[in-house]
Amino acid sequence: MKEITWQDFEAVALRVGTVLTVEDFPEARQPAYKVTVDFGPEIGIRKTSARITDLYTKEELVGRQVVGVVNFPPKQIGPVRSEFLLTGFYREDGAVVIAVPERPVPNGAKLG
Repeated sequence: MKEITWQDFEAVALRVGTVLTVEDFPEARQPAYKVTVDFGPEIGIRKTSARITDLYTKEELVGRQVVGVVNFPPKQIGPVRSEFLLTGFYREDGAVVIAVPERPVPNGAKLG
């Protein structure tokens, strides 16, 4: 594993946001959702696609806080313009467990 500097870590904007909407993404090559998250007044509302359909229903995701990388450049994924990376951990079976704060924090709070 490559070591990074504190400066490298500080360059990654990991922020907390609340899931506003979750939609099916039938055009995706692998099962995924279109996810819209409110990252607070500084960052605003951002959209992405996420392959989290194995463990989560759309209904249970709405209103949950999640952690996202908000300073990647936008990326076009089919018809979806991905504006952040929803973070999570891969299980051995390939399912993704999303990264979430242990307690509620303000939208836009920075991990650090």
